[in-house]
Amino acid sequence: MTTPAETTSAAESGAPTSAVEQRLAELGLTLPEVAAPVADYVPAIVSGNYVYTSGQLPFINGKLEATGKVSLGELGTSDEPTVDPADAKRYAALCAINALAAVKSVIGDLDRVTRIVKVVGFVSSEPTFTGQPGVINGASELLGQVFGDAGKHARSAVGVSVLPLDSPVEVELIAEFS
Repeated sequence: MTTPAETTSAAESGAPTSAVEQRLAELGLTLPEVAAPVADYVPAIVSGNYVYTSGQLPFINGKLEATGKVSLGELGTSDEPTVDPADAKRYAALCAINALAAVKSVIGDLDRVTRIVKVVGFVSSEPTFTGQPGVINGASELLGQVFGDAGKHARSAVGVSVLPLDSPVEVELIAEFS
């Protein structure tokens, strides 16, 4: 997976600014700039001690890494582009990184995150594809690597017929912070 490292202000300004960003750096990742909304909403909002992110797409440099439906490619019934599940899993991790950037944008420091509470992942799927949980594991596994036990969360992984901009995956999360 191409990482957002090329596009981040943290990469341009030097060393990571928090322990969470240091863990991301150890994984070869940095936080990107928050993606501009594609409609009338905000990337993240605070309510009490929780941050709710909007759905995040796998953008790098303002561009989707891929478009199309996730498919095993066995039936070949679609004229639309398809995305391999392993690639989609990497895109789900990228969505999670983008969600963390959105969280940081409203609380200032990811070290304030005490728990990732919930992840909701959407997978644009061919009708016969049932591997949505495996795809969204890309986001879940990344959050576990970054936050340890505090990254373990409740989750939904949902197959849908289409996502904004024909993205193969979309991830949103709820994070608790102090």
